[in-house]
This record gives sequence, structure tokens and C-alpha cells, in this order.
Amino acid sequence: MATELTIGEVAARSGVATSALRFYEERGLITSERAGSGHRRFARPVIRRVAFIVFAQRIGLTLDEIKTELDKLPTGRVPSRADWAQLSTSWQSRIDERIAELERLKEGLTGCIGCGCLSLDRCHMLNAEDRAGQRGPGPRYWLGDARPDGAA
Repeated sequence: MATELTIGEVAARSGVATSALRFYEERGLITSERAGSGHRRFARPVIRRVAFIVFAQRIGLTLDEIKTELDKLPTGRVPSRADWAQLSTSWQSRIDERIAELERLKEGLTGCIGCGCLSLDRCHMLNAEDRAGQRGPGPRYWLGDARPDGAA
């Protein structure tokens, strides 16, 4: 199995477009070496970094936050399992927060979310006269504010 991969091989294995890989490289998230022909060659471990980038984006990390996390990995060697474990502990709370947000979204799709529209019958009971708006902008109940009826 080759230790160096072309951009097309990394794209095929990771499921990420070659244009995205070039963008990630531009942003300093991944690195490549240039072959004599000028083509990019990636070390095989870059596939794990790309997977990390994809999933970190899915949980809501920005590319700058992802770069900060990836910069914590060692540069002189391939990151070990322990290196990746240490990295993941720093963003587990972010995942937990995202899960909680998605649960609120799932539960609140058909009810009042405290956004101020007052268009659903339940809104007039749970957010009469848009009281939730006094707590700030946005869908207050989706953001985690307590509902008057005590529902989560």
C-alpha cells in the first residue's frame, strides 16, 4: 500500500472533493509535498486529518477552531492514538452541547420555540405577548431557555 497518495486518491478515500482538499491545504489544515512533476503528494495519515475536519465541521467547529485543534498535534511524527484521544477530549463538551441543541430542535419542531412569531396556537400559551423576547433574540426555547410550562 502506497505511503504517498495523489490528491485524487485522498479525495476518493476520504469522500472529500479535490477542491476542498486544496482549500484545506491553503488554510493550513493539511499539508502535501510536491513531486518532481509539481503534483501534490500526501502522506497517508492525512486521511485521518481530513476525516477529523469533516466531522468537526459537522459538530459546528469553524475552520479556524479546527486549525487550532489540529495545531495541537505533533509535527515531527505521525500522531498516535493517544495524541488523537487527547485532542478529542478538548471538544467533547462541544459535541454534548450540539446533541442537546439537536434534541431541543427535534422536540420543538411542532411547538412554540419562543421566536416571537406567535403563529401557533401553543405560542399564545407558552409565549404570550412574546415574553421570551425579553430574554434576547432568536428562538429562546431552542436556545435552552426554560419554557413557562416547565417542558424541556
